[in-house]
Amino acid sequence: MRTAILFSAFFFLFGTAFSQGIIRGKITNPVNNQPVGFANVLILGTELGAISDENGNYEIQNVPPGLYNVRASFVGFKTSTVFEVQVTLARPVQLDFSLSEDAAELSEVVVSSEFTRSEETPLSVRKLNTNEIERYPGGNRDISRVIQALPGVASTPSFRNDILIRGGAPNENRFYIDEIEVPVINHFATQGSSGGPVGILNVNLIKNVDLIAGGFPANRMNALSSFFEISLKEGRRDKMFTQLTVGASELTLSNEGPLTPKTTYILSARRSYLQGLFRVLGLPFLPTFNDFQFKTTTKINEKTELTFIGIGAIDQFSLNFDIPEDETQEEIEERKYLLNVLPIQSQWNYATGAKLKRFRENGFWTFVLSRNMLNNESFKYAGNDDSSERNLLFNYQSQESENKFRAENSIFGKGYTLKYGVNYEYSRYLIDNFDRATLSTTGGVIDVSSVSNFNTYGAFISGTRNLKADRLLLSGGIRVDGSDFGKTASNPLNQFSPRFSVSYQLRPNLFATANAGIYYQRPSYTILGFQNNEGAFVNQDNDVRFIRNAQLIGGIEFLVPEKSRRFTAEVFYKKYSNYPSSVRNGISLANLGADFGVIGNEAVQSNSEGRAYGVEFLAQQRLLNNFYGIASLTLVRSEFTNPNTDGFIPSSWDNRFIVSLTAGKRFGKNWEIGARWRFLGGTPYTPNDIAASSLISTWNLRNSAILDFNRINGVRLASFHQLDLRVDKKYYFQKWNLNWYFDIQNAYNFQAEQPPLLIATRDAQGNIPVNPADPSRYLLRELSNPAGTLLPTVGIIVEF
Repeated sequence: MRTAILFSAFFFLFGTAFSQGIIRGKITNPVNNQPVGFANVLILGTELGAISDENGNYEIQNVPPGLYNVRASFVGFKTSTVFEVQVTLARPVQLDFSLSEDAAELSEVVVSSEFTRSEETPLSVRKLNTNEIERYPGGNRDISRVIQALPGVASTPSFRNDILIRGGAPNENRFYIDEIEVPVINHFATQGSSGGPVGILNVNLIKNVDLIAGGFPANRMNALSSFFEISLKEGRRDKMFTQLTVGASELTLSNEGPLTPKTTYILSARRSYLQGLFRVLGLPFLPTFNDFQFKTTTKINEKTELTFIGIGAIDQFSLNFDIPEDETQEEIEERKYLLNVLPIQSQWNYATGAKLKRFRENGFWTFVLSRNMLNNESFKYAGNDDSSERNLLFNYQSQESENKFRAENSIFGKGYTLKYGVNYEYSRYLIDNFDRATLSTTGGVIDVSSVSNFNTYGAFISGTRNLKADRLLLSGGIRVDGSDFGKTASNPLNQFSPRFSVSYQLRPNLFATANAGIYYQRPSYTILGFQNNEGAFVNQDNDVRFIRNAQLIGGIEFLVPEKSRRFTAEVFYKKYSNYPSSVRNGISLANLGADFGVIGNEAVQSNSEGRAYGVEFLAQQRLLNNFYGIASLTLVRSEFTNPNTDGFIPSSWDNRFIVSLTAGKRFGKNWEIGARWRFLGGTPYTPNDIAASSLISTWNLRNSAILDFNRINGVRLASFHQLDLRVDKKYYFQKWNLNWYFDIQNAYNFQAEQPPLLIATRDAQGNIPVNPADPSRYLLRELSNPAGTLLPTVGIIVEF
C-alpha cells in the first residue's frame, strides 16, 4: 500500500515530464497589420516547427518544457528570431511575430529580432528580453538595476536606482511604455531628478526593453542621454493565467486573459513589507511601497487597434527611533545623524494613456493621449521630538501633472520610410513650501505657495533611405519644440533640432555607423515653477532656456548570427550648453549630484556648459548551448563649468571607468546559475565646510553640514566593485509552474566609500560641547560613511 502511494505521488509530481507544451501565435506585417500566411516557424536546435495558415496563425505541439530560440521566416520578408522562449506545461506559449518586407531580399546575413538594427537609430541601441530581466543576478527583477549590465550605464553604489548614461545626469532619460511616456519608474523618486531605491515596473508584464543611448529618433523629445522603449506583453487570448511572486521585500500578483473576443488584459499589483523588514534589521528609516500596472489591447478590426495602459505607486517613508541593543557607539552616532536630517516623506504618482493605431496598405497613423501626475510631500521638525510650529524646519508639498497628445503618420515605401507628426502638452506645477532649514545660506525663511501652468508644443519630420542594395542606410530628421516658460523657449525655431545617421554594411556581418544631432530638454518643474517670497517666478523672468546637447557618435558592429553573438565599439562626444546653475552659489546643477528630496528648487540661470566623451565596448552572447553572457567596458569623462570659476571640473556623474561582466549557465533538471561583477570608478564630491557648519546658530538650525563650494567636486571617492550571484530552479507541472530563486547582492560584502558625514561631538550626557578655542562654534567631527552590505534574497514564483 505504501509503495502504491509513493508511486502515485511520484507520478503526480514528476510524471508530467512526459507531457508536452505548445507554442502558438500569429505572424503579421507591422506596416499594414496584414497576416503573413505560409511562413515557416522553427524551434532552433530541434526538428519541431510549423507553417502559418492563410490568417497568419500557427501552432507547434509536443514541445518538451524548456527554454528555446524560435525563428520565423518567409520569402520576401526579413527573418525574425525570438530568444529564450519559455515553454511550460501549464499554458501554451503565446508568441507573435512581426515580419517586415525585405526590399533587397539579401540572404547573406540573417539578423535576429534581438539584434535588429532600427532604421531610425542604427547605432547605440541595446535590447533586453523578459528572461534576461527576470534572471539577472543582483537585479531583483528590477529594470533600473538590470540595465546596469549595458555599456555606458553607470549607477551609484548607494541605496538608489540612479541611471547615469554616458556621463549624463539621471534626469536626462525618458521612459516610454508601449509608446506612452511614463515620467516616473522608481519608488521614492527624487523630484527634479530621477532614481529611487526600488523600481515600479513589474517584470512579469514586460516583453522587452530597448535602450537608445544615442542617435535619437525625431519623434522622441525632451531627453539628452537616453530613451527607454519598454514593450508590455499582450494578455492571453485563450484563457486566464495567474502568477504569484513572493520575494524578500514584497508580494506581487499578476493576472492576464481575455476580456472579450476582441480585448485582452494583463495587470499586476504589488505590496511591500519593507517597513517590517527594516524594523527587524534595526534600520533608522522605514520605507513601504505599493504599485499597480495594467494594459488592455482591443482589436477593433483588422485595421484598428486600441491600447490602454496604467501605472501608479504609493510610497511612505517614516523614521525608526528604536535603538538596537547591540549597536556600537559609532553606529549610534550615525543613526542619530540620519534621524536628524531625514524627513518624513510620502509620495504618489500615476501615468495612464491610450494609443490608437490605424493601419492602411502602406503605413499607419498613431494617436496617443496620456496623463501623468506626481505628488511629493515631506516635512521635518528639529530634533524630531517637538512638533510645534516654532520647531518646524520645513514643510514641502508639490504636484506635477501633465496632459499630452501626440499624432504621428508613418509611411513605408520601397526602400524608404517617411514619418511626421505633432505633439502638444499642457502641464501644471503646484508648490507649497515653507523652509527654515536654508536660513543660513539664503538669508531668510522661504515661505511660498504658487501654481504654474505651461504649454509645450512640437513637430517633427524624419525619413530613411536604403541604397546600394540595402548596404547603405541613410536616416535623418528635424524637430522643433517650444514652451511658454520663457521668452527664448517660446519660439520653436530657437530649439531647432536636426539629426542625421549613416550606416554602411562593410561585410555581410560588419557595419560601420555614425550619427550627428542636436537635442533639447526642458528644465525640471522645480526650476520652472520656483517662486521667491515676493511672488516672482524668478527663473521664468530670467529667461531660463531649454538645455541644449550636441552629439557626435561613431562605431562599428560585428554580428555572428549563427552563434547569436554581437560585438560593438562606439565613441561619443556630447556638448552641453544652457545648463542651469544656481544663482545662490554659482554652481552648475550638474555638479551638485542628486539625493532623496528635491533638486532645482531655487533661482537659476542658463549659463553653464558641459561635455561628456568616451568610448564603449560590448560583447554579447545570447543563449546558445545553455550559456549566455554580456561584457561591457566604458571609458568616459563628464565635465561642467561653474559660472563663478574658470574651466571645466568633473561633474557628479564622472565615473571614468565602467565595467560590467555578466554570465550564466543552464544545467540539467532546470537549474540555472548566474553571476555579475561590476566595477565603477569613484565619483567626485564636494567636501564639508567644517568652519561654516560648526557655527552654533547654523548647526542648531540645520543639524547637518554645509558644503565647501570653494572646493566643488574637489575630492574623489575610491572605486566601487561588487559581485552578485543568483541560482534558479524551475518545476513544471501539468496545471502550474513553480520557480524558486536565491539571489545574493554584494557577495563578498564590499564596503563602498561614500562622502563622510559631519556629526556633532557629544559628551557623556549627550550634549554637544562648545569649542573652547571659539565659543561661537560647536565641536564637530567627520564620520566615515561606507555603503554596502551582503544582501541575500529568496523568492518564490508560482504560475497557474
